[in-house]
Amino acid sequence: MSFASSHDAKEEVKRATDIVELVGSYLPLRRDGVGFAGLCPWHNDRRPSLKVNPGRQSYRCFVCDEGGDVFSFVMKIEGISFPEALEMLAERAGVTLRGRGKSPDQPANQRKTLYEALRWAESEYHRFLLESPEAEPGRAYLAGRGINAESIGRFLLGLAPNRWDWLRSRNPPQAITTEVLERAGLLGAGRETGRPFDRFKGRLLFSIRDPQGRPVGSGGRLVPGIELSSQAKYINSPETPLFEKSNLLYGLDLARETIRRTETAIVVEGYTDVIMAHQHGFTNTVAVLGTALGKGHIRLLSRYQAQRVVLVLDGDEAGQRRANEILELFLDSELDLRILTLPEGLDPCDFLLQRGREAMSELIDRAVDALEHRLSGALRHLEVNDTHAVQRAVEGVLATLSKARNVNDPTALRVKEDQIIFRLSRRTGISKQRLNERLAALRRGGRRPMGNEPLSDEEPDRDARKPINPRERELIEILLIEPEALVAIRQDVRPEQIENADCRQIYETACRLADAGMAPSLDRLLLEIDEPRIKGRLVELDELGRDKTNTDLAARIRALIDLFQRRDHRHEQRSAIDTLKQTPLAEKEEAELLDRLIRSERSRQRISEPTDG
Repeated sequence: MSFASSHDAKEEVKRATDIVELVGSYLPLRRDGVGFAGLCPWHNDRRPSLKVNPGRQSYRCFVCDEGGDVFSFVMKIEGISFPEALEMLAERAGVTLRGRGKSPDQPANQRKTLYEALRWAESEYHRFLLESPEAEPGRAYLAGRGINAESIGRFLLGLAPNRWDWLRSRNPPQAITTEVLERAGLLGAGRETGRPFDRFKGRLLFSIRDPQGRPVGSGGRLVPGIELSSQAKYINSPETPLFEKSNLLYGLDLARETIRRTETAIVVEGYTDVIMAHQHGFTNTVAVLGTALGKGHIRLLSRYQAQRVVLVLDGDEAGQRRANEILELFLDSELDLRILTLPEGLDPCDFLLQRGREAMSELIDRAVDALEHRLSGALRHLEVNDTHAVQRAVEGVLATLSKARNVNDPTALRVKEDQIIFRLSRRTGISKQRLNERLAALRRGGRRPMGNEPLSDEEPDRDARKPINPRERELIEILLIEPEALVAIRQDVRPEQIENADCRQIYETACRLADAGMAPSLDRLLLEIDEPRIKGRLVELDELGRDKTNTDLAARIRALIDLFQRRDHRHEQRSAIDTLKQTPLAEKEEAELLDRLIRSERSRQRISEPTDG
């Protein structure tokens, strides 16, 4: 979209969204002077440090220095991109985004129709499970697993009738065509006939939702008492525009707030394990979707401030192997990975039913860190005098460690390396020096597998991290107090003169807005800038500037322009002096250069040119 139309779309959505109502839907707010205050969801401070200003339609936490508008709040708390936040708020406010059209072929409209189809099917299957006599086997299975009515409703469990065309026979809304149901993964097509059929026919359905609670797919399980030709215990939705299992976690929509509050996530392998864990109060539990825990899952957990991940695995050989593979991922992240192996081959659902909440809580508290788990697995049953066996075990551990290359935080990686080297040395009697030398040799040998990239390739803008100098801080504060001052300021201040990257972007955006005939107010700047960091900077500078509104603004503008002029003059002086020192000039050229310096100094000091007589 063009500059103007992009701004119009965001402005329309923002106008339809009240920030007090939005923030209040996520956390309790209380009136605090002219605004509202609440506990910040991004740190554990018990004081209400998050301030919401309804007049400015902005928020700011004064402890963790997070701030911005409705878009940056949704981006931060939901862990989503700006386009996703814009679409989410537009849908919430009932606004059709300008510039996106109304054609059903538009990608945004396609996704919206798929969400509607999945929400409709979820409701139909859930109602069938609750009400139909045919669904008795499904209800009996859930009762046998100890899953209560509250959990059935909370997780929106369902059952697909044992019929090929039941879903289409339910007369879906007009927009939900057979083609839409196929794209949503609800219908399959016969290999020979090509005719559509209900993909989850005869199965108990676990609704899979994205972190925002929107249905994106389903997991279907065999039910005792319902005969099916396919004996696959579980089937999941196929990959669709909405369903990508490597970037989804079952139950995250219900677990994310507890994960954020406790900074801990429990990861299990089964749908019923998640439901039973929530039923017993472990509401920070999620599950992978028939795949190993991967980088996409780690990114998701990190978005919701998870610092510690407790991975619950079977105690068999396959479980041990998965733990070792996952450890390699966590070596490249900052998360603390813990491994919990349940006794007697029990899964979490059965363990909770047999042993209860307290027993599970004790095991979670005692879960060993992944490094210790890897060591214990490698060195289990080894005799220290069995040189070859010890060497194989040590090589395996060092090979795992050699694959880690956390470029985001090399210090944290070094700490982990030191921990594992120390433990290996203590358990095997091999000196730390020899172990470090072998680790270095493995890395030099090029045995690091391809594709083991860090979790994020984004390097923060080093220029943006520089502190704002007082001159540039004053510039932005004045513009936020009096946007019309830009007309006078930009005659003497150019964007390239601004050193701090955030301030330079704010100033450039203000100039573009002015060129488009719009006053660069805080509201308009927040609409036009998408980066949460810069939105936060804007709110911070606006708050600081409002504290100085009693000062003489005209005098501040004159002083600011003088500061930039003096800075330019100093640079010009240094450049001229360097030229005089380093470059031989003809007498005439040298005289001209000196004359320019004198004229520049007179102009800066507002001294008129001398006149004859």
